[in-house]
Amino acid sequence: MLNWSPSQISDFVVQAFPEINKEQQLLSLCLYRSLALGKSVAVEQLQKKTGLTAEFISQSLQSWSGVFFDDNKYVTGFWGLTTRETSHRLNVNGQTSYTWCAWDSLFIPALLSETVQVSSLCPVTKRKIELEISPDQVKVIGDKTLYVSFLVLDEAEMKEDIIAKFCHFVYFFDSKSVAEQWLSEHHGTFLLSLDDAFSIGKNFNAARYNLTLK
Repeated sequence: MLNWSPSQISDFVVQAFPEINKEQQLLSLCLYRSLALGKSVAVEQLQKKTGLTAEFISQSLQSWSGVFFDDNKYVTGFWGLTTRETSHRLNVNGQTSYTWCAWDSLFIPALLSETVQVSSLCPVTKRKIELEISPDQVKVIGDKTLYVSFLVLDEAEMKEDIIAKFCHFVYFFDSKSVAEQWLSEHHGTFLLSLDDAFSIGKNFNAARYNLTLK
């Protein structure tokens, strides 16, 4: 895996997610943009914003893994973005939401068509890591060289429990030595530069939202 290019890794990640048609892509983008407001999302809201039927929306959400609901059956988490607090915080136009892992915060801003302020924590040192991420670039706040731990799984593993199997292994590190120490204790993980991790996200978005994302 260490010899794979960012393009090859992104292709593998795309294959681990279910294929989505144009209407499902529109639904997905709408759901991301709604959750980024920091509140759970009702099917009725998605129906109003997309023009899709409630039946289509409900069937899509129920068929996808990685979708989480509250007691009112409102969506609280979806493919990396959540209203529930994690160690990866997003600020989008003054609204707070969270991502399941570091890499989520790199590819989601492009799906929001927004510039996002990200605050995360190194899992070892607990130092705060801050970034500004737009659809086209990632900027580190402060004089730091960042690295991202990563893990590649197949579709079955992703469906089983994407948060436990993938997200709990994907973090930002502001020290290569600390990152390598952490990697040695977590089998199957490998290290990416920040630029490569961002590039994988761009490739992922371009492939997955090929019919809708401009």
